[in-house]
Amino acid sequence: MSYIESLGKNAKAAELFISSASTADKNNALAEIASALRNNVEMIKSHNALDLEAAKANGMSEAMQDRLSLDEKRIEGIAASVDQLIELTDPVGQIVDGFTRPNGLQILKTRVPMGVIGIIFESRPNVTVDAASLCLKAGNAVILRGGKEAINSNKCLCSIMREAVKKAGFPENIIQLVEDTSRETSTAMMKMNEYLDVLIPRGGAGLINAVVNNATVPVIETGVGNCHVYVDASADIEMAVNIADNGKTQRPSVCNAIENLIVHKDCAEEFLPKIAERFKAHNVVIYGCDKTREILGDTVLPASDEEYAKEFLDYKIAVKVADSIDDAISHIRRFTTHHSECIVTKSLDSARKFQKEIDAAAVYVNASTRFTDGGEFGLGAEIGISTQKLHARGPMGLTELTTIKYLINGDGQIR
Repeated sequence: MSYIESLGKNAKAAELFISSASTADKNNALAEIASALRNNVEMIKSHNALDLEAAKANGMSEAMQDRLSLDEKRIEGIAASVDQLIELTDPVGQIVDGFTRPNGLQILKTRVPMGVIGIIFESRPNVTVDAASLCLKAGNAVILRGGKEAINSNKCLCSIMREAVKKAGFPENIIQLVEDTSRETSTAMMKMNEYLDVLIPRGGAGLINAVVNNATVPVIETGVGNCHVYVDASADIEMAVNIADNGKTQRPSVCNAIENLIVHKDCAEEFLPKIAERFKAHNVVIYGCDKTREILGDTVLPASDEEYAKEFLDYKIAVKVADSIDDAISHIRRFTTHHSECIVTKSLDSARKFQKEIDAAAVYVNASTRFTDGGEFGLGAEIGISTQKLHARGPMGLTELTTIKYLINGDGQIR
């Protein structure tokens, strides 16, 4: 039996326990995880420092190092997100619908755990805890496969969580980490149909495409975020500057940060110099169309389809001046990854048109795309932002980590 198969076998054995655990017991296990994280801050930081040291040596960008970094504030935030899960309603066992057929059969549509969930992700170690705790609350066993960039942090976090759930009386194998970060283990995980009920990739386009194209296990595709802000002709310019700046610079390395800025030609002369000035504080590199370069000058680099299609995850942005809202929508529909899109406008007609015609998991009017997040939506932590349409779309919280079971009760009916 291979290493990956042994993890799968362990998870299947643990699945029966976690799937039938009570809400109170699951909440107790989560409380133990939150407490253990807070009690081991220095140990977590020391392991994270090893990853950061390697990242710097390997020339990782500052934005990507930010994704990798764990300090006391972030560790407390991770623990707090586990606390928040305790307060959320447990979806397992919920009756979604119920009815009685003319023949007397009583049929209940109920929520049950998925089973064993595999998650392949990149260099954000907070995902390790978010994913494990969400799966636990939703009654699932989980196999986590993070990137080599965060392996020391992930080993530490998983060890802490496994010890915590064991203390709460749960089998530690409800949470497992693939410690071999070779491509071979990742590929093997994509073929674990005997053990995995679903596989969720979370990361950049390369990772997600690799999983979608190679997995035989059912996949829920999450979040490459080529997100856009469109500044309409009627936009409040100050509001538009604030929304675009927040979307790009508040945390550029996450999937709900904006990568494209589209500006109606009627307000471009006023808006573009103001947003360019705001971007200077973060040394944002601007790629632009001919009209953008005409307004802002040669400091703007030429934009091609490559830039308009790219998820930079950095202090870089592609800008286009649009002739009309239809031109803007056409551009977005061509380059969108169906994550989050925004219009800034005073026009109700433009707002309605944009929200109707843009195909994305989250479509905003006059608000930053940075709100596409389970916590900001009031759903608690999430596995990721699903950009597909089957099973789940948008923030994948507890409910999205369950499936449906029909319970049929009769008194001898035959067909």
